[in-house]
Amino acid sequence: MASRWIPLESNPEVMNAWASKAGLVTSQDEFTDVYGFDEELLLMVPQPVKAIVLLFPITDRYEAARKAEDEQIHAQGQHPIDQTILWIKQTIGNACGTMGLIHALANSNTTLEPESPLALFIDECKDKTPEERAKLLETTPLFADIHAEAAAAGQTAPPSAEEKVDLHFTCFVQAPSPPAREEGIDVPPEGHRLIELDGRRVGPIDRGVCKDLLRDAMKYIKDNYVQQTKSVQFSILALAPPADF
Repeated sequence: MASRWIPLESNPEVMNAWASKAGLVTSQDEFTDVYGFDEELLLMVPQPVKAIVLLFPITDRYEAARKAEDEQIHAQGQHPIDQTILWIKQTIGNACGTMGLIHALANSNTTLEPESPLALFIDECKDKTPEERAKLLETTPLFADIHAEAAAAGQTAPPSAEEKVDLHFTCFVQAPSPPAREEGIDVPPEGHRLIELDGRRVGPIDRGVCKDLLRDAMKYIKDNYVQQTKSVQFSILALAPPADF
């Protein structure tokens, strides 16, 4: 890792403070808690959901499965991924919170302030490789500053940058099967895919058909993250319009 940052707390206030400083118009969209998998709890989440950010525990079982899947994708490929997806390789320790937020905001239909740090960063990333994007993030001090300020604003005292933290952020977004978006083709709901974006992985990962981002992402998280461990150290945030209440 090129450097190490202080970990972010999975807290809507922290994430919204980060997003606002980076350029998100929070009167249009904001991060909000998802309290559980039951339908009545999902109905509490404002619609439409544009991204899901998951904080989960890193276990030995997860690490083994991650490495095996990455090797399989590298060797055999996967369902084609929409080429307009912006994915960044993580090269900064403990930066997964910022990575998850960038992945969520850069790959969803959200409103960013013109000339804001994130709008400029996304524009500059478009023609770069994932590794070049990572270097750009490393060398953009403003993001380190925004991250540090948000990390200090949590409800609990943050760990030091050098402390080992066995928690990690990943992000889920919805994207059409290629080449639909690249060519401006409208596709039906069954033509969309659930895409997981994690800077520690081999790249964007296709997680199957996605007709409803909130419900399909929550089902995937429940089956492939929550049920694979006895840990309760999970937190799920949705990027969605502000609640009316």
